Amino acid sequence: MGKARLTFLGTGTSQGVPMIGCTCEVCRSEDPRDKRLRASVLVEYDGMDILVDAGPDFRQQMLRAGVSHLDAILLTHNHKDHTGGLDDIRAFNYLEKKATEIYCEKYVEESLRKEYSYAFDEQKYPGAPEWHIHDIDENPFRIKEDTAEIIPIRGRHYKLPVLGYRFGNIAYCTDMNHIADEEFEKLEGLDHFIINCVRYGRHISHFSLEQAVEVAQRVNAEHSWLTHLSHQLPRYDVLKAELPEGILPAYDGLTIE
Repeated sequence: MGKARLTFLGTGTSQGVPMIGCTCEVCRSEDPRDKRLRASVLVEYDGMDILVDAGPDFRQQMLRAGVSHLDAILLTHNHKDHTGGLDDIRAFNYLEKKATEIYCEKYVEESLRKEYSYAFDEQKYPGAPEWHIHDIDENPFRIKEDTAEIIPIRGRHYKLPVLGYRFGNIAYCTDMNHIADEEFEKLEGLDHFIINCVRYGRHISHFSLEQAVEVAQRVNAEHSWLTHLSHQLPRYDVLKAELPEGILPAYDGLTIE
């Protein structure tokens, strides 16, 4: 499989870090690695610029990373911290004079049609976002006919089906608390594996720190990274020191390849 380059645009939970109104040690930390926008990554793969998830911090993330072009947006699921910035796609529509290609499951499209009904109106309001939606499932797909395959990874977010994605040597899985045994075959031979981790101890819809470490060790990639981190975990430097060799906390702005 080919090589990819991935930049973490956001590595925080649905409320980000710092959380509004919180005065805990993590939220007051002056370490920039403890400042976490909502989870999202930019992947450069086979000549394409691909965004995974467009949450409420989408605009800020695009400006901070200097992104001026996207070939596609892949959505993991329909929760607002992963779809809440889709209206701001209008900037790319304006710059590129075309609809933005969005890849997601059918239930995610149905959710978008309700939450962004104005984007699907037959008589659209001038300036409404323009999306070209492609329905996907667990089967590999291509953004363009002559580009490398992207491999979806099926997971569960409590009872909600979600997708992670493998881009060559890198796999990105967020908002999961279960990965079926058969899906681990898709995660063999990775250079980098990214997995969500929200706190110590069990969580109803996310992997705990202990579970995320267990999953990462089973995948056995050369490097594993934790994302979707909350302020219920310690500061970056403390968390880093607690983790086994080969597993590290990700942080906003980090690039891996």
